[in-house]
Amino acid sequence: MSRYCSQCGKAIKACICQWIQSLTSNVELIILQHPTEQKRPLGTARILNLSLANSYCFIGENFTDDSALNELLQEEDTRHYVLFPSEESLNAQMIAQNLDVRKSKVRVILIDGTWKKAYKIWQLSNNLHSLPRLALPEELQGNYKIRQAPSDNSLSTVEAGFHILSLLEPNKDFSPLTTAFEKMIEFQIAQMPPGVYEKNYLKPKG
Repeated sequence: MSRYCSQCGKAIKACICQWIQSLTSNVELIILQHPTEQKRPLGTARILNLSLANSYCFIGENFTDDSALNELLQEEDTRHYVLFPSEESLNAQMIAQNLDVRKSKVRVILIDGTWKKAYKIWQLSNNLHSLPRLALPEELQGNYKIRQAPSDNSLSTVEAGFHILSLLEPNKDFSPLTTAFEKMIEFQIAQMPPGVYEKNYLKPKG
């Protein structure tokens, strides 16, 4: 008998399927996942993939010659964006104000990995470089309580997906994505020995 759930891929005792809700979205998400993220117990991209039927997840490091991805990128009458912060990135809020996703087919590419690994995917994948980049508002704060982040506004992949979908489709409720994420985190904290979470992850006040 397998120790892992066949649907979410996580250990049976840490299965997240009970918190997953099927959501509809006019915006399609493409997740480019670094291989080291694929089996992480705390990986969040799977929440997006399970919740959104029109999402794609590709595993790798260099997607330049990925035929499946390139086939999507070559589709006519489709706007593609890469959610990747840089000096050249466009303000996602401004784009959302001028983009009707009910009339224009839109795909947003998310890169799933630590900042260092995500940057490497970006550098190696030449087919992404001609696409417009988007950046989320800097004031957004992540809630990845049990994973080290370089800054308070660092977001997990599922949080980034939630925010970009909410901006582009403000009349739809994507909160089940963050609910599933928070439940997963709460479960992991509950499995820790007494005091471990407080000692290693809670920031001192003041």
